[in-house]
Amino acid sequence: MKTLRSIFALFIAFILLSIKVGAQQNSPEMAQAVVHYKFLHLRDTTKRNDIYHENMILFLGKNSSAYKSYDRKMADALIKKQVQEQIAANPNGPIKVMRGKDSGSGTEYYQFAGEGKLVTKEKLINSYLITEPLATIDWKISSDTASFAGLHCQKATVHFRGRDYTAWFCPDLPFHSGPWKLNGLPGVILEAYDAKKEVVFNFDGIEDLSKIPKASPAVTANQPAAGGREVKLFGMDDDADPNIIQLPADGIKTTEKEFVHLREAMKKDPDAFVHSAMGGSGGNVQFNRSGPGPQQSMKIKMGDDPVINNPIELPGKK
Repeated sequence: MKTLRSIFALFIAFILLSIKVGAQQNSPEMAQAVVHYKFLHLRDTTKRNDIYHENMILFLGKNSSAYKSYDRKMADALIKKQVQEQIAANPNGPIKVMRGKDSGSGTEYYQFAGEGKLVTKEKLINSYLITEPLATIDWKISSDTASFAGLHCQKATVHFRGRDYTAWFCPDLPFHSGPWKLNGLPGVILEAYDAKKEVVFNFDGIEDLSKIPKASPAVTANQPAAGGREVKLFGMDDDADPNIIQLPADGIKTTEKEFVHLREAMKKDPDAFVHSAMGGSGGNVQFNRSGPGPQQSMKIKMGDDPVINNPIELPGKK
């Protein structure tokens, strides 16, 4: 087992050193509007009544957009609050936090229309950035109209990534983005769904930016907390202002294939992956330390992956 852990540690460290090249940073942009969606996805066709649900949010800027899990952001905010409260109550005591099973996806999509690129951000301790050309989607715009919360919308259809989509976009909102990888219409896509209603992005409102929760200024993901104590919250970002659309400065550029290898390595030996990933990123982390006493070991448990025989993008179909 020790030999296996060493092999994985070397393998992961090699990949991290070979692909961490300093992500090209786009200029930070303040979002001008945000749209909420209720995302529904039939992941497992053998269980058609078991539909995956997640609350999502789209940050819209003049030149870019960011599509993220709202559930994930709320779960992260709750964990940071718990850490802050525990440190305030007992500065040298152990910190115990737990992420819920349904706390949302860590995958985020950043569209940069002016540069014609899409960046998918994945999270495995570090942030990994996968860049691809922004899809040119051949929409067919019809004369059909509908209203969503008083917003006048127009209908468009397309065959995209293996599915036939219907989208409703609002030409009165001067943005050209949408949820997930959808883009290219003369207005924001407020709602979209495929012909079988197996992938659905339901419009859930536009919210005032001032009402979107922000991370606690006392404890961010990777900065010293009260009394100079360093707290590392794995799998989180330091969203000092979530309304700023910006790729992480320490993001690691990679490819889809390389990221799949990393994810499989973490499943096989999560302990070795965490130590190697933190070493590769220059981190100096102490696990499960309770006050000034001896260092304790950490065991990481990985949950079972959901069954997905019906991915959003159908393989082999354009």
